[in-house]
Amino acid sequence: MTDLRPPKGFMFDLDGTLILSNRELGEYQVLPGAVDVLQTLEARGIPFLALTNGSAYAASVQAPKLRKVGLPIRDERLFTPNSVAAKVIRDRGFANVLVLGTQGVVDALKGHGIACCVATNESAGSADAVYVAWHPNCTMEDIHAACSRVMDGAAFLTASDVPFFATQAGPAFGYSCAICGAIARVTGKEPEVTGKPSIHAMDFVAAQLGLAAEDVWVIGDDPRVETEMAQAGGAIGIGVTSGTTSREEWAAQAPERRPHLVIETVGELLTGGYLPD
Repeated sequence: MTDLRPPKGFMFDLDGTLILSNRELGEYQVLPGAVDVLQTLEARGIPFLALTNGSAYAASVQAPKLRKVGLPIRDERLFTPNSVAAKVIRDRGFANVLVLGTQGVVDALKGHGIACCVATNESAGSADAVYVAWHPNCTMEDIHAACSRVMDGAAFLTASDVPFFATQAGPAFGYSCAICGAIARVTGKEPEVTGKPSIHAMDFVAAQLGLAAEDVWVIGDDPRVETEMAQAGGAIGIGVTSGTTSREEWAAQAPERRPHLVIETVGELLTGGYLPD
């Protein structure tokens, strides 16, 4: 655990780091220390945000639910892969995006000004990009439409390619990973991830915080997600054991997924004296 540069800002994962959701993503349990850490950062004027790989809801929908259970995070401090995907889509000039996701995903992208369609829309046949996100009710019609567009040259994007995430009941299935697996098997094309651990997400975080990536501590529970992103982007990766990964599993990670520091919960950022004054 070397090169522990002092932080100027923080990015937090949600599930397994600040909270645990139920499997339906409708109920939240705040993890120990999360409230105190965020309140301290707010009081000291230290920039922070939360970036989840969960794409089911727009931040403006999810943040009030988090505040309702006591997590002090404002709407403008919460981001999802949809936030990052919208920037990628705008930057590349895609005019019509076929979305494999819930209505919440569609609403989130439309809220960012992205023109969207779903498989049942007539315009799906002319989509120039496919975006796969949280979609527990995905059908073969959805997959067929997506495969057709990808084989015709449409860009293939996804919110997340992580197979599992932490919940109150243990690891839960990542739908977008399975859906992308089906599309990739048919088309021979792999998706481009917009959420963590992509460099798109790391660049987005740094820009939102107004900091260089090297000054950001990225805190999460999954070595394949937050830590890999931090290592690839030049940030500082902090692993917690409150989610998917034990201390022993953290120690066994390859260098590109090994954190600079492992703590039990985010509360140790405060009790261990890691927060700037």
